Amino acid sequence: MSTIPEGLKYSTDHEWVKAAETEGVVRVGITDFAQDALGDVVYVELPEVGAEVTAGTAVGEVESTKSVSDVFAPVTGTVSAVNDALADDPGLVNSAPYEGGWLLEITLSDAAQLDSLLDAEGYAAHVS
Repeated sequence: MSTIPEGLKYSTDHEWVKAAETEGVVRVGITDFAQDALGDVVYVELPEVGAEVTAGTAVGEVESTKSVSDVFAPVTGTVSAVNDALADDPGLVNSAPYEGGWLLEITLSDAAQLDSLLDAEGYAAHVS
């Protein structure tokens, strides 16, 4: 059974969202369930800092030994940071999907959109 931490929000596209240290900014990654389904991640393509992203649209790709999968923006806003460590060590997505394997940070255009995401219980029901 994959790990689904409490206190995060989740999209039905298998991204997690966590409030970052800066107010109005969220950190985004793919869930343990998603990284497990992908297999060994060998490359991550992320958007440029400053890019405008829209919830539900592809913002990058995660390439594994088995497939290439789109990463979808779970929220609408502006990319304020990307995880540069993934360029040298894309396997962090596998080994630490909720810590060092995060993908990007987004400055929210509207914080209320977090209410449309699933909580841990809802995501667990979605993947079961």
